[in-house]
Amino acid sequence: MIDPPTEEEIASCPFCEGHEDQTPPEVLALPRDRAPDTPGWQVRVVPNKYPAFERQEVVVHSPDHRRSLGELDRPQLELVAEAWRLRAEAARAAGMVQFVGANEGHAAGASLLHSHSQLVWLGEEPPIPRAERGRPCRLCELLERERRDGTRVIEEREGLVLLCPYASRSPYECLIAPIDHEEDGYGPRLGAGLDLAADALRRLNGLGPQRPVNLWLHEAGHWHLELLPRLNVYAALELGAGYYINTLAPEQAAADLRG
Repeated sequence: MIDPPTEEEIASCPFCEGHEDQTPPEVLALPRDRAPDTPGWQVRVVPNKYPAFERQEVVVHSPDHRRSLGELDRPQLELVAEAWRLRAEAARAAGMVQFVGANEGHAAGASLLHSHSQLVWLGEEPPIPRAERGRPCRLCELLERERRDGTRVIEEREGLVLLCPYASRSPYECLIAPIDHEEDGYGPRLGAGLDLAADALRRLNGLGPQRPVNLWLHEAGHWHLELLPRLNVYAALELGAGYYINTLAPEQAAADLRG
């Protein structure tokens, strides 16, 4: 459960509009027709003040104190997608690969609760998304099976599908992916994908208190977004052996979220 923001939290938040002097100088802000590090932005990208990697940036999703992607409307999510896209282009120009993910709630790893995502520039593609590459495409095969079965599908729109995957690692885990094979994760459908992820968060929050969640993009191969609510405590079996104990069947999770 995530408590509502307090006045003290909002007053001290470095990501809110008007607090630009509390972050490192911005590397990107949208829209661009303003002086750097001043109010008037909708999405802002700044270097991470305490990076775990050599190059790590923060994308602030809104000038207002929003705690979740689920609170953002479609135009705002399109701006978030555009910021991810522009910084990915900068990473490629520098010979790097960008990994992007969002942590919402302290239990999901967020040190600040104002909705934001982390961009990490790496010298090579991380091992998990790299392992998902290959022909035939395993995600294409999974989506074909899931859509044919239908019990774990929540919604389809704009050529994308939202579902609770078979053998989910956590209750209400969600996958958002283009139905047809698309290899450019920073392409024109990314905003629509974030909109489906936000829809999933709103559906999830409709079932109870707001939960901590992690969301990340795998942009190579058949691109997709993964959304993982932090409802389980991962112990030795999960972390050491890779066997995840999920107390809620994904068929029931999808039915709950459809409702």
